[in-house]
Amino acid sequence: MDIASAFTSLNWFAVIAAALSSFLIGGLWYTIFQRAWLQAAGLSPDTIRQRNMPLVFGISLVLSFIIALNLALFIGKEGLSFGIIAGFMAGFGWVTLAIGIIAAFEKRPLKYVLINGGYMLIAFTVMGGILGLWK
Repeated sequence: MDIASAFTSLNWFAVIAAALSSFLIGGLWYTIFQRAWLQAAGLSPDTIRQRNMPLVFGISLVLSFIIALNLALFIGKEGLSFGIIAGFMAGFGWVTLAIGIIAAFEKRPLKYVLINGGYMLIAFTVMGGILGLWK
């Protein structure tokens, strides 16, 4: 299948839903783990408040859409079980472990990897499920 066919055969509503799911999971995840995440990342609540949050959320939403699109192209026409497994493997095997490498070089605690990697693992798994189910 050529790239044009791959893009035209996508369920764009599924891609958007997957992107939104990642965005929503992140909001919930970092609300629950806010204190631990701030500590592990070496941030303060003041640092967070000083950011342009609409810009941060906008960037996050756009990047979540690109991630969902990439995952949709990877999953293709496969079903729910493949989507969940592919999402899990990408979230763990690529993203979480990559965060672990970066954390090792930055001398971040294991908690940093578990919080950020855990979010990515769950978000990718849910995105994969959505994309596999809603082809």
